[in-house]
Amino acid sequence: MIKAKTILMAIALAGLFSAPANASGTAGVEPKFSDWTFGGLFGTYDEHQLQRGFQVFREVCAACHSANLISFRNLSEEGGLNYSESQVKALAAEYTIADPASLDGERSGIPADRWPAPFATEQDARDANNGALPPDFSVLAKARTVQRPGLGWIMNYFIAYQEGGPDYVYNLMTNYAEAPHDVEIPAGQYYNAFFGGGIAMAPPLADGLVTYDDASVPMTTEQYAKDVSAFMMWMAEPHLIARKELGFKVLIILSAFAVLMYLTKRKLWSNVKH
Repeated sequence: MIKAKTILMAIALAGLFSAPANASGTAGVEPKFSDWTFGGLFGTYDEHQLQRGFQVFREVCAACHSANLISFRNLSEEGGLNYSESQVKALAAEYTIADPASLDGERSGIPADRWPAPFATEQDARDANNGALPPDFSVLAKARTVQRPGLGWIMNYFIAYQEGGPDYVYNLMTNYAEAPHDVEIPAGQYYNAFFGGGIAMAPPLADGLVTYDDASVPMTTEQYAKDVSAFMMWMAEPHLIARKELGFKVLIILSAFAVLMYLTKRKLWSNVKH
């Protein structure tokens, strides 16, 4: 028992002293952690925030970044943006889709179509971005994370899969600044304090850049960044809420099964002396 406690304390101390060195996952500033509506065991997506995030993505991010794994019809799925079928059809029809089977080689979009990429080829994307390739947004929120400092490193094992990615995206988009005098930024790059140096992406957001229908929501860089980060999390994990609900059902069934097995064991061994 004493040995086990010693091992656990050693692990905790190792995490305590090692976590600050890579707290942000970068060489830059310490990250800010947001209270996401979808965080925790009982969290759910805020459809209004997702709709705002989609608006930011559509009006700003989609000019350079693709979302190849998302179809228009996904925008009407329950637990997500909850757009109506008519809204999705109207939205899809605004885009032209390349289709060799069509008479002119292209047609208006339909809900079953994937989100159209901004560039026809990877080389076209690099040519338009000084040689850099803008990453696809489909699962980017699952491919990035932010490590919590100090004893918070323990929480990384429980919440990073659903909050680490959005926190990373939010901090990246809100930490553009003037480069310090002792930091040299290559030509064509921009200084990002969270990233810890130069980054090929220019500052994508600015106050008042996107006009929300709801005037009560602040139209600031921070709000845009939080909304689009939440939307990117939904793109990467559109069925997160359904998985949580299924997980609770499984836990209930397993708990009931454990109780039945315990009672069965008591019954079978009740007449055996111990």
